[in-house]
Amino acid sequence: MAPTRLSGGHVVTQASVEQVYAWLDEVPDPEIPVISLTDLGIIRHVEWAGETLEVTVTPTYSGCPATSIINLDIETALRARGIEKLTLKRQLSPPWTTDWLTEEGRAKLEAYGIAPPQPAGGPKHCPRCQSADLERLSQFGSTPCKAQWRCKSCLEPFDYFKCI
Repeated sequence: MAPTRLSGGHVVTQASVEQVYAWLDEVPDPEIPVISLTDLGIIRHVEWAGETLEVTVTPTYSGCPATSIINLDIETALRARGIEKLTLKRQLSPPWTTDWLTEEGRAKLEAYGIAPPQPAGGPKHCPRCQSADLERLSQFGSTPCKAQWRCKSCLEPFDYFKCI
């Protein structure tokens, strides 16, 4: 952590913004624990405002049931690293989009068995056997942001992360 001199002359030690992002990269999404909050692209901004760390979060959608858990997980992770003064800001505009998923996050989803979002509105191939012979079973999957699909080749069902 780097020392910072504040008005009044006293010195505090603050983690760099890059370090905070690295810590947040270790916080898993509560609904899809294989990807981090940074992989998901919901951590929009991190900055120091004096002695207070401000973290701006954009939920995947305004009614996301995991938002309070995500905020608690962020706070827990940062307080465990010695961050005492913390403000979490919720930013709804611009709204989150699947375009904000990192390439690493997309690869992690697929390795986990969840087809990553595709601009055409459906998976390109089965995340298990790579077959393109697919059928949609339901517009709704295990969470509101996923749909249920099945591979006609290996017959395995899988979630598809919808484009938003």
